[in-house]
Order: sequence, then structure tokens, then C-alpha cells
Amino acid sequence: MAEYQNIFTQVQVRALPEMGMVENVEVGNRTKGATFSTLAGWFGNAQLGPIYLGTFGVISVATGLIWFMLVGAHFWQVAGYNPAVFLRDLFWMALEPPGPEWGLRIPPMGEGGLFLLAGFFLLISVLTWWVRTYLRAEALGLGKHVSWAFAGAIWLFLVLGLIRPLMMGSWSEAVPYGIFPHLDWTNLFSLTYGNLFYNPFHALSIAFLYGSALLFAMHGATILAVTRLGGDRELEQIVDRGTASERAALFWRWTMGFNATMEGIHRWAWWFAVLVGVTGGIGILLTGTVVDNWFVWAQDHGYAPLD
Repeated sequence: MAEYQNIFTQVQVRALPEMGMVENVEVGNRTKGATFSTLAGWFGNAQLGPIYLGTFGVISVATGLIWFMLVGAHFWQVAGYNPAVFLRDLFWMALEPPGPEWGLRIPPMGEGGLFLLAGFFLLISVLTWWVRTYLRAEALGLGKHVSWAFAGAIWLFLVLGLIRPLMMGSWSEAVPYGIFPHLDWTNLFSLTYGNLFYNPFHALSIAFLYGSALLFAMHGATILAVTRLGGDRELEQIVDRGTASERAALFWRWTMGFNATMEGIHRWAWWFAVLVGVTGGIGILLTGTVVDNWFVWAQDHGYAPLD
């Protein structure tokens, strides 16, 4: 008897590559087709491509590579052009912002100017990629949900590297480029301003972060559980509910106490994920500009113990 297979059966079902809206869009002049990856198929869909960059996509990739190479070249210089040292210390290397003595002025390359130059290209890369997501959705007749969700993350990115440093009057407030150095910056930032855990917007951001992980895991698990009933074909289930969505909704009512529709759960997950960056950005922006010590603020507002 034929049975519907999914990832847990280790069977990968492949058809012809899905090239998109080929009836309305000419793809021959922008892509060479699509390929399949067995490795990718173990985790999800196996098809790779086609991809369309367009003007803004090309700008984004180019400026992103420039940022990557500028930071990488700095790390290479710090390592003394020694590949062994480079690999050993890569996680601890940093491209630091200008010192506080420079304020908002542009310093020499060796004193923070390279950080500002690299940041400029990263800013262009991120913003043009956002434009690309917006225009691609518009060209395909989609809603702009992806681009506005991306904008929520960009808001936090801008607060950390541009808006807050401008409001504080110093580029030294920006986050350094580097893996562990940026984590060290986060720790020092929290200590400097009286423990970020007492920042209510930080608390909201963490709640939405954990909530997003929970919601996405529960939704993904639910859909995987009803793939044998066609639950992975969610658009069809939304407009013509079948036994998959009915059983999934019943499972949620029985276990969670409320109903989650095929569309509604995506709205919940969208808002939870977007609000991680939005509330986090608000919390960072208020730190140092409005509130100098979050623990004292929390004591004044009954949010922290007085003793």
C-alpha cells in the first residue's frame, strides 16, 4: 500500500524543478536552472535555485562582500599575515569602532576609520537587500510580510550601529565587528547601564524570542505530524480544509487550550518573531539616552527589590 513519505522516513521524493511563475515571467535570461542536494533534502526541500538578484540584489551582494573583505583584511593584518594565528584567534579578533575622543568625527583608518568605512558598505548591503525583498514580493503579487519582518530586524541593527551612536554623540557606542568581541560588548553594555535584565523592553524581547522558538517548533511539529494527511500543502488546507488541518486544530485545542488555524498560527509566529527585534531595539535605544541605570530605574518603579 502506498504511503505518504516525509523527512522521518528518509525518503526524498523529487519531481521536475519548480521554476516559479514561468507562464508570466521569463526566467531563461536570468538563471540556468535549479539543482538538487541530498544533504539539503535531509533537512527540508532538496531543490536549490533558481535565484534572481536584480539590480538591488547585485548591489547588496557586492557591498556585502566589500564589508566582509574589509573586516577580513583587518583580521589578517592583526594575525601578522600568519594563517595559523589567523585561524587560532579568528573568534577573538575585532574591528573596533573609533574611540570616544573622536565623537562623531571621521578618524584615520587605523583609529576607527576602517570600522566606519566597513559599516557604510554593510549598511548599503542590508538596506538594498531589504529593497530587493520588497520589489520581489511586489513583482510576484505577494504581500510585503517578509520585507516588513526583515525591517524589524534592521531596526535593531540600525539602533545598535547608527541611531544610538548618533544620539549618544559618539561612534564609540557602536558594536565592534567580531564574534566574541561583540559578545563582550553586550556584557559590558549591560554592566555599564545597571544590568540590562531590568530593562522591560529587553525582557519583552527575550519573551518574544523564546515564544518564537516555542511557536515555530510547535507549528513545525504539528505540520510534520499531519504530512501523511496532506497537511504540508497548507495553502490548499487554508481554502479547503481537509482531515489534516481538522486534526491539527483538534490537537491544538486539546493540548494548548485554544484553536490555531492554518493562517492564524503564522500570524502569531510572525508577530512574535518581529517583536523580538522591535522591542529589543527600543530597549537598546533608551539605554544611555533616557535611562542611565536600569537597576535604579527598576527600583524606582517597583520592578526590582530595594534592598
